[in-house]
Parts: sequence; structure tokens; C-alpha cells
Amino acid sequence: MFSESLWILGSSRSGKTARLIEQFCHWLELGFDLANVGAGDSLAGERVSLRKRRLIAKQGVPAVLVFAANGDNRIELTDRIAAAKPNLAVQTTTPLAFFENEVTLFWPLLIQQLNLPAQFPLRLRPEAEQEFATQLWRPELDQGIAVKMGVNEYRLVRRALDLLLLAGLSGTPIEDLPKILEQGFPNEQENDDSPATNRVTIPLEMFLRWRDWCWQKGLLTYGIIAELYWRYLLPNQTYQQHLKRRYRLVLADDVDDYPAIAGDLFEFLLSNGAIGAFTFNPEGRVRLGLGADPDYIANLASRCRVERLTNRPVESLADNWGMTLVEAVSDPMLMFSLPEEIKSIQTTSRSQLLRQTAEVIIDAVNSGKVKPQEIAVIAPGLDAIARYTLIEILSSKGVDVESLNDQRALASSPIIRALLTLLALVYPGLGRLVDKNAIAEMLIVLSARQVFSGEPNSQTKIEYSIDPVRAGLLADYCYKPDIELPELLPVKTFARWDRLGYRATQAYLEIVQWLSEQRSQQEQHLIPNPVYVLDRAIQRFLWHGSYLPYDQLSALRELIETAQQYWEVDARMRKIETSNALPNTTIGRFIQLLRGGTITANPYPIRLFGITKQAVTLANIFQYRSSRRFHKWQFWLDAGSPLWLSGGAANLFGAQLFLQNRFGQPWTTEDENREGEARLRRILKDLLSRTGERLYLCHSDLAVNGQEQNGPLVTLINAAVPVLAVQSNEFR
Repeated sequence: MFSESLWILGSSRSGKTARLIEQFCHWLELGFDLANVGAGDSLAGERVSLRKRRLIAKQGVPAVLVFAANGDNRIELTDRIAAAKPNLAVQTTTPLAFFENEVTLFWPLLIQQLNLPAQFPLRLRPEAEQEFATQLWRPELDQGIAVKMGVNEYRLVRRALDLLLLAGLSGTPIEDLPKILEQGFPNEQENDDSPATNRVTIPLEMFLRWRDWCWQKGLLTYGIIAELYWRYLLPNQTYQQHLKRRYRLVLADDVDDYPAIAGDLFEFLLSNGAIGAFTFNPEGRVRLGLGADPDYIANLASRCRVERLTNRPVESLADNWGMTLVEAVSDPMLMFSLPEEIKSIQTTSRSQLLRQTAEVIIDAVNSGKVKPQEIAVIAPGLDAIARYTLIEILSSKGVDVESLNDQRALASSPIIRALLTLLALVYPGLGRLVDKNAIAEMLIVLSARQVFSGEPNSQTKIEYSIDPVRAGLLADYCYKPDIELPELLPVKTFARWDRLGYRATQAYLEIVQWLSEQRSQQEQHLIPNPVYVLDRAIQRFLWHGSYLPYDQLSALRELIETAQQYWEVDARMRKIETSNALPNTTIGRFIQLLRGGTITANPYPIRLFGITKQAVTLANIFQYRSSRRFHKWQFWLDAGSPLWLSGGAANLFGAQLFLQNRFGQPWTTEDENREGEARLRRILKDLLSRTGERLYLCHSDLAVNGQEQNGPLVTLINAAVPVLAVQSNEFR
């Protein structure tokens, strides 16, 4: 009855996830026996009572293992399964999260097998990974290895760490990395007069030293986790017995975005009595170039009954015009005209394009044709100027904007810079990290206060008691620079302090008094670590009881999570190395790390249950496709850009060398062109499948740098119905 696994094949929005959940519920109704999970027997056909299922759930037996491609998709999939089967406990995860949990759970096995120190493992976030690897590889970096390879120091370290990740996700031994790089980049050394210049091969000793260092310290990166799992844990017979007893049913959504070693895990489960249901999108492959290996995963289809979905539950532009658009891009000489649903916004300069695009959106929302949450603005590369301009224009007209996974350095946020400056004032020895401009900005940000208009249903506003002029005066006259102990002096140090006004003076006095209290407690060792200072400052000056804009709240969560992990690792390092370095040294490194523009990991995803944010979605192609959303209206920004040919291609260095179907083979220009064209076709089909009613191709003749734009979608732009002016009766 349960011997046949299911492989669900379909394009975007074809109902694959719904079919996956339907099949899962069908198996349960037929009598999938949760009670026998863990006994090592094959699946039984006995019906299981609700009472018994609840008892099993309380015992913590995750009979069903459910995978999603990323964290946001996992939350949504969990909600849908819970709605379909509210009384059933399942374990939902992502491939990388599963590997991490398993390595952590079975760490004693790895300690025994690899003779590691007996200590609990601690995962390194990407920003800490970068810093520690740079310190460990300092001898090679000082010898100029980065210069020889033609990259800067930061990029070299990132490349090496990415190669370790790709090797782990593809099931490649670290010892084979130099050979793979030499095979994959054979011409890098031949085309240059100096044999050392542009040498791609990174010494094996660097990789091994980093891995051994992490092992001895009990520190885990995603690359280390992936290798530990496929190379040491999965082949372990003790672990295999636990794995067979724990999971008898596996569900995996969007497996075209999974790494190769996930396929090895599924193969093992299916070979040992488990059944599975998998969804695969040939037009997906969003994470191709980031460790995913869809062609290798597709081999699982031979073990399953293949079911192909062809009809979309919700009609989209792809149903009638998808193939026409793709053919037009492939053959620019094809003469045709596009329907009324596909329009173009064309301007000369990009600044005009941004404003006109925003005005079209505002007019559409105000006319009632579409709601903000039904609109998405998508670009191949969304720069800070475009993001800021669209948010400012739309917000000024009452249209909220949600920016998906805004990958910006934490220090780009004023509230983060203010908190870092505050740290440098609380702890001694950090005076070199503070200047008058930073002090002035800190005073402005920390003087924020909530203002209620008093009108019903009106939003609260944030006003600043210290404006930029008064902040500049206070920084000039009341800030005392000092390498060891910089401080804010009493307000009367400024001879004309009466010019500041009551509100600014009171706000300044509150900041000075708070700093004095924190310094006093720090001197008495009453503050465990700087995370407490940050938390207190947020609650005292920024939180205001209830309200913070979403972007600021996200930045603060990101800062706190980064700081917590940073000091957890610091505590581990001090315990192991018995270092005599002062805590202030660590704080200084942390401040410099964030100010240096390091992009930290995104905070843990959260969702407001039962609430849909009434906002326009703003994202680049990769972010939008990863979120797997659907909108009635889409605006393709910079549609004439050549970046569409590589749109959404967030490729790690050397990723193509680790695909199993062409492992270690050189990546030629022909391969690059062929993959670029295939990627563009997938992008067009995918985005059109996620467009319900209308598509706008937004094009400016000139890019930001003034160059003429003549990308692969220009044919579509010329064939689309132009929007001449927003003042027309377009939406009336």
C-alpha cells in the first residue's frame, strides 16, 4: 500500500505543494502507522487513533520529516500542513538546518570517530567566519597570495570559504580541491607572463588548517557542517540505525534547490524502507550556483512514481503568453505585438524611470485598480539609489513598501551606527573609534520620541528632540575626545547652552546620565557583556514601548543576534586559549567589523500570524523567486539592462565545477553563454507564472552610469503597449 514514493513534476504555481500535502494526508488516511516508527519494521496498514498520535507527538517522535528550500518557505509549508492536519506532529526543516541539527545532536559520535575535544559545538555566523579565517590565514595573506590571484584580501578569504562550502554540499573531499581548481581553470596560468599571477589554486594546507582549527575549537560553519555530515556522520552505522528508526516518511518541496548530499540522504532513506514525496520544478533552479545540484537530485525520480502537473490553479500571464515572450527573446527578428496586459514605461534617464514607475503605482493604488500587496517591483540588480528612491516616493504618498531580504551592511543604518558609538563611550580604551560626526549622529538618533496625533487609527510619529544643528553644537563644545575615556561633558560646558532649548537640553542630559550609569556598572563588573548594553540602550532610547518601523526593527534584531553570537564565540575562545586580551579589544574588533561594511546573516525569519502586510514588494530577481510569491501586477525595473541575462545568478566562485554531471570540467565561454540563455528562459517563465493580470516593462535608455541599455528584453519593450504619461486615463 505504501511501497511507492511520489515524484511531483510541474512548473511554477502548478500546485505542486498542494499536491504534496494532499498525498501526505492521503497516506495518513490510508493508515500510515506512526506507532511503528522507531521499531525498524516496514510500514503497516493499521489505522492510528488520534489519541495515540497525540501520545506519540508528546514523546517527541518526529515520524514525518518535511523539507523546504529555505526558512521562509519552511514557515509557510508548516502552516499549510498544520491547517491540513492540526493534530499531527511533524518535523519541518531546510537541508542546511537539518545537517546542522544532526551534526549537533550526534556530536558525541563525531568526537569518538575523529578524536575531537569533548565540548559542545558552536556555529559561526558568516561574518565571524570571515574574521577568524582572515586571522588564521594571515601568514599567507601577508605573503601576497591575494595579489597573486588578482583579488583583494577580503575576496580571497570569501572565495576559499565558499569553495569549502561547495565541496561539502557536493560531497567532495577537501583534499581534492586543488586538483579540481587546476582542472576547472586550466588557462588561468597559461595566459599570463608570470606563472604566479592569477593562480586560482589555493594551497591545500590553508583549507586543512582552517578545518582542523574549527574542529579543535568546536566551531561549525556551513562548510564544516556539510563535510561532517556526508563524510563522517551519514556513513556511520550507529547513526544509520537511528536514522532508519526515526524517519519512515519524508516530504521535500522544491528539491531542485537542494544540494547533492541531500539527494544522498533521500536515497538512503528510500533504500531502507521509508517512502517519500518530492516536488521538482524544471523552471526553478533558483539556487543553482549556490550549492544546489538539481540534475543530480532529479535521479531520485527513478525510484518514484512520476506525476506531472500541467494546469495552474490560478491563471497567470504565462498560460497565454509565456512561450511567446520566451521565443521573442530567443529570436529578436520575430515580428509580433504584445497584448494590453503587457505594457512598457520608457524614459531617457533612470531617475525619470524611477519617478514615473512610482507614479504609475501610486495612481493605480489610488484608483482602486489594485492593492499595494498585489504589486511587486522586480529588478535584476536593485541598487541602493533605486531602493531608496522608490521607498521615499511611495511612502510619501501613503503606499508602504516591503523590501525583501535587504542585503545591506548593518552599519548603513543610522540607529546601528549610533549604538556602536554608544558602546565606544561606555567601555574604556575605544576613543579612536569615536569622532564628532559620530557623536552628533548618536545624539540625534537617541533623542527620538513618540508623538501621538490624537486622531483615531492614526500612526504614531517619531520626532527628534535634538536636531542636526543642536547636535553639531553639542558635539563641538560638549564632547571631550580621549583615547582612553572619551566622554560627554555637562551641557553648561557650552557657554551659550541656553540656545539649545529645553527639549534638546533635557534629551542630552538623559543621554549623559544614562552613559554615566552604564560606565559605573561596567567598572563594577555588573554588566556581563556588551549585548546587555545594547539591549538596555534599545529599550531606553529606541523602543518607546511599542512602535518601531519594520526596517529598523529588522536591523536591531540583526544586530542583537550578531552580537550574541560574537560574544558566545569570544567566550569559547577565551576559555580554550586562556587569552589575556582585554574585553575592550573584542569590543573594538566588533565595532570595526560592522563599520567595515560586513554584511551579517539575516535575522531569524518571523511572520505576523493572520496579518498580511499592506505593502508593495520590492526585490531583486533572486530574492523574489526564492520567496515564491505571486502578485497580480509586476513591474520589471531596468527591463533593458543586460543584467537580465545573468539575473538572479548569485553564483559562488567555482560553483559550476562541483555539479555532478560535469564535475571538475572547465567552464568555457560557450558554457557561460549557454547557461545564461537557459537561465533567462527559466526566469521569464517563472516570473510570468507569478504574474496574475498585468506586467510593466520599465526601461530607461541610459543606465545609472550613463551607458546605453540594450539588454535581451529590449525586443519585448519595443513590442509592448507604452504608457505615455501617468496623467492619462490609464487606470480610470
